[in-house]
Amino acid sequence: MQVTETLNQGLQREIKVVVPAKDMESRLMERLDDARGKVRINGFRPGKVPMAHMRKMYGKSLMAEEVNRIIADTQRSVLAERGEKSALQPDVTMTEDEKEAEKILDCRADFEFTIRYEVIPAIEIKDVSGIAITRLVYDVPASEIEEQALRIAESARAYEEKKGKAASGDRVTMNYLGKVDGEAFEGGAADDAQLVIGSGRFIPGFEDQLVGVKAGDKKTIEVTFPADYPAANLAGMAAVFDVEVKEIAAPTSTELTDDVAKSLGIESADRLREIVKGQLENQFGTMTRQKVKRQLLDALDDSYSFEAPSRLVNAEFNNIWLQVTRELEQAGKTFADEETTEEEARAEYQRLAERRVRLGLVLAEIGEKAGVTVSDEEVQRALFEMVQRYKGQEQQVYDFYRNNPDALASLRAPIFEEKVVDHLLTQISVTDKKVGRDELMADDDEAPKVEKTAPKKKAAKAEKAEDDGEPKKKAAPKKKAANDDK
Repeated sequence: MQVTETLNQGLQREIKVVVPAKDMESRLMERLDDARGKVRINGFRPGKVPMAHMRKMYGKSLMAEEVNRIIADTQRSVLAERGEKSALQPDVTMTEDEKEAEKILDCRADFEFTIRYEVIPAIEIKDVSGIAITRLVYDVPASEIEEQALRIAESARAYEEKKGKAASGDRVTMNYLGKVDGEAFEGGAADDAQLVIGSGRFIPGFEDQLVGVKAGDKKTIEVTFPADYPAANLAGMAAVFDVEVKEIAAPTSTELTDDVAKSLGIESADRLREIVKGQLENQFGTMTRQKVKRQLLDALDDSYSFEAPSRLVNAEFNNIWLQVTRELEQAGKTFADEETTEEEARAEYQRLAERRVRLGLVLAEIGEKAGVTVSDEEVQRALFEMVQRYKGQEQQVYDFYRNNPDALASLRAPIFEEKVVDHLLTQISVTDKKVGRDELMADDDEAPKVEKTAPKKKAAKAEKAEDDGEPKKKAAPKKKAANDDK
């Protein structure tokens, strides 16, 4: 076998491989000899089938298998011998001429093919002990816990029928039929529907027009669906609802008592407060984590500057761009509406993709050097959590991940990244700072330079998306570069 490097430019590599016909013949004869002792052919005793007959029957199929084996083995050995890592699965090219392919399978011509790939650049891990970040911590006050618990209790409050006009906070029971351009639309009709005025459950402006109605009233309500309404066929459309009011009911007073908690399936009011406290602390703890991670990754981004594999960057950019353009389309907006141009947006998101890939490679290298691993049990827990999100489709989702290695890798990747971040947090200086709710929830003015630009709203979403991603040393479904807070 002859292996010749034909391209070595930047991160690009191209290797030409030639397997002489005589070597192909030797491989084939070895496979045929092995198969001869296993096959059963009428008229021949086991192991006594003539080699010529074996070759006629199985030669081409076995040679096709051997071709695939040669390619796979060569890719592995070439990378190992050169001490290189391919950013993605290498591209393999070989003859497309049918006659030439026939000669190769018949071992009458040398087997030539080319392996082309991009290498992951060598990354020298730098000392992080000089990195100092501030962890914003919000201690949830008892008053906020009580307020939230009471709000939950109010969901179980009773209503009593009342005479007279409906006011904010009253519950209206009604029949309604919605129309757009005079035509009823799917999901726009209901009987005995109940709506609490001021709850914000219906289209903006709908509930306000119910104030003052009485049982037995018939009313026409005119509203306009929001431009970002999930149903694209209704987004931004004017609609008319014919409403028949059947009952007005006023809320009874609500106190956070054990009886109210039990009506919610919770043993006591104190237990409800405990649950609410845990939820709030988890919510704000997640925000704290995101901001800490953002600072850490910004510091890493400032410390590392190297060329990122273009194929990884292009894959990441395409994922980002698809999300951006889809959201613009769903909202019925253009880049001009976001105070930018498509050209400017592309440039900014290209830099964002490069940042994500570069940081993903850095985190992967740090994690590998630190011996960070993800156990099968951790992946199984992540898979279970993913499956639980799809009620009624649990088995299909489970089968998809179990039968798709790339999809399963996409569950392992964010776990790995979080563990690398945890490792780094033990190596740097972290100072806690007590802050108020508003300060913790405020957008980061110091957010990554790339993400602060056009399209302004979409960039913010892309920046937020980084809080939920995974490292992308290798290709994985949907996202392929380190995502968290980058």
